[in-house]
Amino acid sequence: MSNDELARKGQDVLQIVNKAKEFTEEVLKENERLRYKIASLEAAGGAPAEDEQVQKLRTKVHTLEEKLAEIEARYRKVEEENKEFADRYIEIEEQNNNLANLYVASYQLHSTLDFKEVIRIVQEIVINLIGAEVFHVLMVSEKTGQLEVEASEGQEPRRTPIPLGEGTIGEAAASGENYFAENVARTGPSPFEEPLAVIPLKIKDSTIGVISINKLLVQKTQFTTMDYELFTLLAGHAATAVFSAKLYSSSARKLSTLQGFLDMLKQGK
Repeated sequence: MSNDELARKGQDVLQIVNKAKEFTEEVLKENERLRYKIASLEAAGGAPAEDEQVQKLRTKVHTLEEKLAEIEARYRKVEEENKEFADRYIEIEEQNNNLANLYVASYQLHSTLDFKEVIRIVQEIVINLIGAEVFHVLMVSEKTGQLEVEASEGQEPRRTPIPLGEGTIGEAAASGENYFAENVARTGPSPFEEPLAVIPLKIKDSTIGVISINKLLVQKTQFTTMDYELFTLLAGHAATAVFSAKLYSSSARKLSTLQGFLDMLKQGK
């Protein structure tokens, strides 16, 4: 359901609620008027049970009371539906906002080939969009083939490097599968080796690094559907951006070395 449809539905529900409220007020006034009339007739007639007009009024009051109860039940149901539509509308607004953030984050990741800048953008995504307070970015070393900490936020890493397949972090990197702890609500960060979540950064079937999360913001007690979509983004887009930046940096260093070698040869002639 689109935002416009939700808005129209919300307006229709509001009109129904207003009409029900007006009718309820009219019924209450009519009920009070009839009760007053019955009381007057009883005071004047002395035998209300045998008075045909009083009996008719009593029947009418009873009918109105039943209608009033029915209207109140419908009113409560409409109120519940209205709340559901309002909650759904808020949820869609949040999703739209998160999708916009996803687009911006994806664009930023591929806007530079500077390795350190890409890592900084990844950190910003983890902080601002996922809501992580303590986390580490580890990359697979080309020399050792082990995970080494590239950047940390909120905690000093106690152990590095980490062999692939060893511990929670190493197992996630080796398998390429996301890891999520059952309980993520914590007042303090979990130990470095016991993360709340581990997100492998993958290029096709190869893991080039991981993001290890050890604490979420206080107000965040669980991962949401949007978080899992963000993890998918990080697993793909961030990995591609990091890999491209590393490849570019390596090529730039080799080119610089080669240029220096050529310059040296020119000077020797």
